[in-house]
Order: sequence, then structure tokens, then C-alpha cells
Amino acid sequence: MKRFGHGLVLGKFYPPHAGHHHLVRTAQDRCERLTVLVCASSVESVPLADRVAWMREVHPDARVVGAVDDTRMDLHDPAIWDAHMAVFTAAVPEPVDAVFTSEPYGDELARRFGAESVCVDPGRTVFPVSGTAIRKDPVGCWDFLEPPVRAALARRVVVLGAESTGTTTMALALAAHYRRRGGIWARTGYVAEYGREFSERKLADLRSRWPDAQWEDVVFGTDDFPLIAEAQNAAEEKAARIGSPLLLCDTDSFATTVWHERYIGGRNPLVEEVADHVTHHLWLLTDHEGVAFEDDGLRDGEELRPWMTDRFRAELTRTGRRFVELTGPHEERLETAVAAVDRLLADGWDFAAPLPENR
Repeated sequence: MKRFGHGLVLGKFYPPHAGHHHLVRTAQDRCERLTVLVCASSVESVPLADRVAWMREVHPDARVVGAVDDTRMDLHDPAIWDAHMAVFTAAVPEPVDAVFTSEPYGDELARRFGAESVCVDPGRTVFPVSGTAIRKDPVGCWDFLEPPVRAALARRVVVLGAESTGTTTMALALAAHYRRRGGIWARTGYVAEYGREFSERKLADLRSRWPDAQWEDVVFGTDDFPLIAEAQNAAEEKAARIGSPLLLCDTDSFATTVWHERYIGGRNPLVEEVADHVTHHLWLLTDHEGVAFEDDGLRDGEELRPWMTDRFRAELTRTGRRFVELTGPHEERLETAVAAVDRLLADGWDFAAPLPENR
């Protein structure tokens, strides 16, 4: 089988899927070096930088570059071909020996690069999927996506609330509910509250030096909270990469901003900055009314629960986050929560349509 010096794979990767990765890996096997050119238009709803980052992660041995191409595709118009080629050659100025595609335009694209055309699985028999299919039905195509894309597309639902209001119970119940659906949903993930783990370690460390220490003897500093928020984000990212299209989170980095107020007073801009790094899609606020306070050795704020509920509600409202309050007994709360999550999933992913093509 003929080998090439410099190969090129070009596409929108909107979003990248198993067929794209098969094309890239096939090209890598036949080239000394490979460039992957990601072309995005301004009308598309997945940023070019994200697509480039995803392709670089999945294909670390390829050179991945990006370009904005806002010219529609018309395979029969030489002037439009010229406009596209101006974008392509600006992004990849060096000579290309082979162009690898699965598309009918591969021969003309290769000719214009002065390269050989290599067609790879044009019938998509190895991976029967396309970008169009994924944009239409991400859930049905979930197993054709690599971990970074899954993490970006997963709908993240956060259960948050004051101390001893059932956030963990609710998050676990929701995860179990969706896992029972089976199929791809059986992998629905649950992310525990990292702040609790952090608190347990704080108390254990204090007791190693002072065996009689109690929870009220533990002292938090403002610098603890960005660490908690970052660790919470990292745990979510790990879970989202291997889970279903839904991720259930027992609190999140946004909630950490309110916990900072509770323990330290005031706000910490670093915590808020960390909280803005992750996109969540729905918050479920557990009301304190009707839930008995249980002192599990890491709680001491029963009298603060009404204040915390109000602060969570106020901050969710102020920041424009989508949230639903959970009230009443557990069964009623779970029913409300499932209905809210089902509405979120029914909203779909709403990918913007790419530029029209005339093939």
C-alpha cells in the first residue's frame, strides 16, 4: 500500500464522531505526517476552538489546525471552490501529497491541492454515522462519540440545597431512576459532593493532632473554596466522559460560592471564576421545610438552613440559571425532579444548521 509524506484530512467535525476518527487514523497509518484541518462557519453553534481541542486530544500525533470558512459549498461553482481553497491553503500552506476523504468532492479537493485523492469508506459501512445524524439525535448516536465530546454534550443536572435537605438522597434517586431505563441510560453518572470529602479530611487531619477535636473546631479559609470548586469540576468532567447523556451532580462549583458565604462571609471571586468554567443545564433546589435536620458529625447549621435556601434561590435567580424547587415529601420531590429533567432532555441539543450545500 502506497505511503505518503504529508497527508491532509479536512472537515467540519460538527461534531467529530467515530467515522471522522476512522478517517484520520487511516490517513495516519499511510502518511509520515498528517494535518487535520477543522473548518467551521460562524453560523454553527459548536465553537471552532472546541472542535480543534477535541480532535487534538483524540489524535495527539496529528497536527490539528482550525479555520473559519463562511463560504457556502457548491461543488459546481469554480469561484466558490476558489474561495474555499483560499481558506484551506492559508491554514495549510505547505505542499500536500495526499488528501483523505469519504466525500464525493475528494477528487476535486485533491486536484486543487496538487495531491493524490484517497477515498476511505465512502459508504460509511465501518461506522454508520454522520454529523447530520448526530446533530439530529445525539442520544441515538452517543456511542459514536469520543469522551471529550460526550462531556461537552452531556446534560448536567445539579441538586443543591442547605445542610441536611436531602440533596444526596435526591441525586442518587435520580441517577437510579434514569439507569433503570436501560440502554445508554444505564451509564447515567452520579458525582458526589467533593466538599464533604474535603471536610472529612480536614476533621481527620485536625484529630491527628488533637484527638478530641469536633466538627465545630474545624476552621475553613477562603483559599479552601477555589480548591473545592476545582475538584468538583474535575470530578464532573471525568464522570461526563464515560456516562450517558445525563449527569447527576450532588452540588456543584456554583453552589460553592454560597457555601463560601456560609462559612467565611462575603464572596470569593476565584470561586465564581471556577464556577463559570463549567456549563450546567438545570438546578434542583431542595427546600429545608419538612426535612428533619440530622447531625452526622459534619453539620452544625440547622438554624442557618432558611437563610441558605433563600441565598441559593436568590443567586440562581440573579444569575439566570434554570432551576426548580423541590418541596414536600421525598416521593413528591422525586416526581417533580424527574418531570423537570425529562423536560430538559426533551428540549434536545439544538445545533445550529450549517451553511447550505449544493452538491
